[in-house]
Amino acid sequence: MSDKRSKPEEEYFAKEESEKAKRLKEKLKEETEAEERERIKAACYMKCPKCGGQLHEVTFRGVSIDRCSSCGGVWLDAGELEKLAGEEDKSVITDILGFFSGKK
Repeated sequence: MSDKRSKPEEEYFAKEESEKAKRLKEKLKEETEAEERERIKAACYMKCPKCGGQLHEVTFRGVSIDRCSSCGGVWLDAGELEKLAGEEDKSVITDILGFFSGKK
């Protein structure tokens, strides 16, 4: 039996196959990137960004902060600086955060 598809049909199916392959490739890329992010996160979790030492949570003025057991560096999560500074120094902290975030 011979294939009786017309040229437009062949083009349509070729385009469908191409788009399907493209979607599959994009999905595989997204999955690979997500796996890589998880791998990096697992390798870096609670590691000091300065020296790579182990970070330990310590409580300072009622706020849990991360401190490096190797270099003694202190690392704060979002909002912890404001908690430590308190309400009276809010404008100073806002100015400092604005400076480092590029808003000023």
